[in-house]
Amino acid sequence: MAERTPEDRIPTVIADDLHIVYRVNGAKTGKGSATAALSRILKRGDERGVRKVHAVRGVSFVAYRGEAIGLIGSNGSGKSTLLRAIAGLLPAESGKVYTDGQPSLLGVNAALMNDLTGERNVILGGLAMGMSREQIKERYQEIVDFSGINEKGDFITLPMRTYSSGMAARLRFSIAAAKDHDVLMIDEALATGDRKFQKRSEERIRELRKQAGTVFLVSHNNKSIRDTCDRVLWLERGELRMDGPTDEVIKEYEKFTGK
Repeated sequence: MAERTPEDRIPTVIADDLHIVYRVNGAKTGKGSATAALSRILKRGDERGVRKVHAVRGVSFVAYRGEAIGLIGSNGSGKSTLLRAIAGLLPAESGKVYTDGQPSLLGVNAALMNDLTGERNVILGGLAMGMSREQIKERYQEIVDFSGINEKGDFITLPMRTYSSGMAARLRFSIAAAKDHDVLMIDEALATGDRKFQKRSEERIRELRKQAGTVFLVSHNNKSIRDTCDRVLWLERGELRMDGPTDEVIKEYEKFTGK
């Protein structure tokens, strides 16, 4: 893909001094009445016993079409929280997130219906992403083949509760990857499955970029980040510590972690 000049680049996500704060009720109230619970909600953390967790602290960046951006950092550094905020699933305490198009968040723990077959989940997952039934029908076999879950049997016709965690994660990724996304956010999905599936996933991410989408990838696997992303955001303790080309940022990150 020909490199775009700065004037040609189209922003897809803008985070402007973004702060995300969780409020955790850690106090015992004794009675535990509905009135007490409502009071705690209305006070929003001002009363004793509610702990505030400042998960994202003043993060600012601009993402552009055609970019694949890795998110790295220690456990609890705010990576998944940032993705959830971009997807509109968490409100900002202050600052803003602007998106062009509809962001789609894919997490390993994304819920499909365990009592339904893989086949039914493909249909429901496609509908939830805004695909028509005709589009799902056209891409159904491609989704199943991409996931690889039928390589050792007809698992697509079995309830998802019979799947291993890796099989379920591969199917989730395959459903999400069947659609062209304006902004696709992947939380640890490439950490599941064998190297063969990881290679297919990385190739699909490259295709999504060529189709002018933007991909965010959270992973603790630096090799996956290097193979997939051209830019990396490094978060620590909720703050954006570094934003730049993949090799430069990972090099500094590995110095920091000693790995």
